[in-house]
Amino acid sequence: MDDLRNLTSGQNTALVILAFLQADCRDSEYGQELFSLRQEINIGLRKEPLDDGDLETDGHLPRCFTVSLDHIQPSVEPQRPGNHANAAALQQVAEELREIAAGLEHSVVFRATQNLSRNIRTSPSEEWKHHLSWEVDRVMQQGVNLKDLPRERVIVALTLTLVKGVCEQAPRLLRSLFSIALQYIGPVGAR
Repeated sequence: MDDLRNLTSGQNTALVILAFLQADCRDSEYGQELFSLRQEINIGLRKEPLDDGDLETDGHLPRCFTVSLDHIQPSVEPQRPGNHANAAALQQVAEELREIAAGLEHSVVFRATQNLSRNIRTSPSEEWKHHLSWEVDRVMQQGVNLKDLPRERVIVALTLTLVKGVCEQAPRLLRSLFSIALQYIGPVGAR
């Protein structure tokens, strides 16, 4: 992952976020929320126009990708033959972000997740992006012992780790936090 250019497309960012959030899913309620979100994303992908304009037998445009909800191996799988390279690149981005997340200091992430969870539960959803941004900035200023990695990668990995931590505690927040993460990470990937 030389850079985060794959995340400049909202569709790619959504697929990477979903692949990251699916990893090591052990909670059935959280898993159900992920599955439901995946279905919504797939419907959204169906609505995007494709080059050939072909219709499937059900009357929908063919999907570019399916993100499989697999509790062991989350993946971004192409539905169309020409998209294997892009799907592999997105899967690689998600895997490398999970590796960075694994290197984050557990106690720092735990405190940040608890702070974010508390702030989200006690504030209107319009303020959630601010709370997420504040916690990411606070942890980055505190230092995360990953100085040899580009800052933008660490920010994305940390963001997704915090979102996942809160969603594992409160699965009903998944859709809202997914949307907040998508808004927050989009500008990071475009830098």
